[in-house]
Order: sequence, then C-alpha cells, then structure tokens
Amino acid sequence: MSVSVPRLVIAAPSSGSGKTTVATGLMALLAARGLAVSPHKVGPDYIDAGYHTLATGRPGRNLDAYLCGTELVGPLFAHGAAGCDLAVVEGVMGLYDGAAGQGELASTAQVAKLLRAPVVLVVDASSQSRSVAALVHGFASWDPEVRIGGVILNKVGSDRHEQLLREALDESGVPVLGVLRRAAEIETPSRHLGLVPVAERRDDAVSVVRGLAERVRVGCDVEGLLALARSAPSLEVEVWDAGDAVRAGAGPVRPSAVPSNAGRAGLRGSAPDPAPQAPAGLEGTLVGPVVAVAGGSAFTFSYAEHAELLRAAGADVVVFDPLRDEELPAGTAGLVIGGGFPEVYAAELGANEPLRKAVAELARSGAPVAAECAGLLYLARSLDGAPMCGVLDADARMSERLTLGYREAVAVGDSVLAAAGTRLRGHEFHRTVLEPGAGPAPAWGLVRPERRVEGFVQRGVHASYLHTHWAAAPGMARRFVERCVA
Repeated sequence: MSVSVPRLVIAAPSSGSGKTTVATGLMALLAARGLAVSPHKVGPDYIDAGYHTLATGRPGRNLDAYLCGTELVGPLFAHGAAGCDLAVVEGVMGLYDGAAGQGELASTAQVAKLLRAPVVLVVDASSQSRSVAALVHGFASWDPEVRIGGVILNKVGSDRHEQLLREALDESGVPVLGVLRRAAEIETPSRHLGLVPVAERRDDAVSVVRGLAERVRVGCDVEGLLALARSAPSLEVEVWDAGDAVRAGAGPVRPSAVPSNAGRAGLRGSAPDPAPQAPAGLEGTLVGPVVAVAGGSAFTFSYAEHAELLRAAGADVVVFDPLRDEELPAGTAGLVIGGGFPEVYAAELGANEPLRKAVAELARSGAPVAAECAGLLYLARSLDGAPMCGVLDADARMSERLTLGYREAVAVGDSVLAAAGTRLRGHEFHRTVLEPGAGPAPAWGLVRPERRVEGFVQRGVHASYLHTHWAAAPGMARRFVERCVA
C-alpha cells in the first residue's frame, strides 16, 4: 500500500553531535502544537526511544535493519506512523555508521533510503568555522541516494561564530535549518550505559524535554523542517501487523545447520518443529493466559512490538514493577523480564523477598519465563552481593568492561522461545559479568563475531544476555504463549 506520512531523519556526522537534542525537541514541539508525531529510533537503543515516548505520548519504536532485516524497516515504520501527521526518525552514531564490517547495514543512511526520507544533518560546530562546509559537502555527496535536505548547527558559540558558519555553508548548497547555542543546563544526565532512562527521573525528564522543545522553537526553522518532511515521496510498503505476523509463523527466523566446529556438544542444527496450530484467542474472543511483564525503573528496556505480539498470540499482558509489587499478577502463567538497570537497584530488588520467592516458585513450576540481560541478572543467585531470585546457579557483578555489539546466534536446544537450531540476530549491551556465563544447557551459541555459548535453558526458563527483536521472530511470541497454556 502507499504510505504518505511526512517524515524526517535526524542524523549527524558522529555520536555526541546533538541528534537526541534535536529529534526529541522537535518531536515535543510539534506534539505540543497538536500534531500526532510518530517517534522512531534507528538501531537497538531503548533509552532514546523512552525520551521520544515522553515527547510525543506515543510508543517510541526502533528501526533496526540488523535485528529485523531490511525488509521489515518499512513495514514497522508504517505500523508506528499509522494515523500520524508526521514521523521523526532519530539516527544512530554517524550517518554512514552501521554494523561493524558489514557495509551500510543498520546505518542511518540505509534506513533513510529504505524510508525514502530526507535527512537533516546535526553538526557539532563548536570547534570549526569554514571547515563545516567541507564536512557537510562530504556527507551530502558520499551517497547520492541519501538526500540531505538541511543542516542544523549545534553548540554555536556566538553571533560571530554563527555568521562564519552560515557564510561557509552558503557555498555548500545545503540550507541551514537551525542554529543551537550551547545550553548545558538542560543536558540529560548519563551513566555507564548512556542516558539515564525516563522512568528513573520522570519529573526531571519532563522538564528536560520541555527545554529541548524550547531550544528547537527558538533556534530552528520549524516551518522549513515541516516543509522538508512533507517533501518525502510516498512509500510503497505493507504495514506490519502483529496478528498477521503471529499467524504467519516464525518469519525470517528459521532452524539451520550450525558449523561442526561451533565449539560445544549440542550446538547443532535440527529439523524444525511441525508448524503449531494457531493459539486460542487468534480466532475467537477467549481470554488468554496472563503473561506478566516486568516494568518500573529497574526494567525499562522493551520493544513495543513484544507486548503487541504477545497479545496477538492470545496473551493477557499485565505489567508489574519488581521494585514495588510483592506478588506476581493474579493468574500469571508466563513471565517476561526484559532489560534495564537492576545493578542500580540491586539492594531494593533484593529487599523485595516476597516477589523474589514468587518468581522462583513460578520458575520451579515449569511455567515459561523469558529473561533478557537485566532479567538474566534478576534470575541469578546474587547481583553485587544482593540476593536475587536464585533461579539460576550463577552470580552477577558489575565490571569495568563494556560488552557491546550485534551478534548472530543459534538456539543450542529447544526452549520456550525457539526450537534447537533456530538462527536469529541479537544485541549485547552490558557492564556486568555473570559467573558462570552459561548453564549445562545454554540458551544461545553465538557464531558471529565470536564463537561461544551463553545463557541458560532449564525447565521453562530461557535466560540470556542477548537482546532480540521479536518482530523479526514472531514465532517466539507464539511459541511462548502456547507454552503458557500447555
């Protein structure tokens, strides 16, 4: 179908240039004007998407060509932007930076081309004047399929500095659509994994987002940005639908043979399971099993499509807060614990003994439990000395080393999420270490960029450091809900 929503991609030459400032401020400003703004983030980052949600009142959605495949970028965008007046897409890293060693894959430039969207380049001009023209010219001419429709100059020091920058850019042919002065007073705080999530500083975050909107209002040609967004051509794409995805089965994720030198017995291919029957709730109005999803300040990392897929598979999704709630939601038949910052709240999580015991009891019963990264740590015996749920015979601690990057993985054995041999792509992002890093039955065999096993599969538990995007593997949601009613 033809999707004609106006859209912009906010990109930059490098990280730290001000993409989040401009994208979030523009989203908030336009939303305050009464426009329905669809927020998107290139790449796997959850935190920026949280600020986008706060700015627009709509779910911040990720567009990741590595995790989901290039074929899903357009459909997922169209799903999020349905019924909106405008879409703003914040890029990742530098405009042409993507998955290491894989060309343009997962870069902002690739996503802009897939969406046929004009790009606004945010440039940190704090240490340059005339050289800015050479920089912008280089980015604009590097790939003729990427349309850079304007530039926003960030961290400009003075009126004279602005004049020099504008004079230089007059020769580049790329219009200046904004000039932002230094304003440290509304900078968003960071820590070991990036910005502090919205859920941890709600009141301050609201103030920051308002401040960013005001900066954009004062410093940017908002009408020029809107005109550029409206110049985007129609996009011919099928709109992604969670129900259709679940009914279609496993999507691009498929069982596949693993190289014989994978490094561990049991890391091998197998034939796929027979296609399961559609779960109850897909055809009728039956109330499905309760799937509890961890939320609150300690567990803020989740893609919006995960809950949508669980509901489409027939689940009744109920969010709970492990920092506050002493019981799992009534009737819990399955548990999903995503990513976040349990290391920041280890003492509080440890102090909630009733909930820790309830989670352990649920896991012992064989009920489906899917845990990613923070969820993995929460299921461990301890985290930095604080008691956790004790589901896994492992202990976690903070580390100086950042583990970061895309991964290609294979399911080592059958689990509540995948059949043995299933291949998918994921992302690791943590500064913690779990000892041991894998159980007797690991969750995944990582085959690229390094070869190792990691995670735990025991009874109904699937726990791993690997973040995955279920839109690329709707069969995972379907399989999980089926196990909840088995």
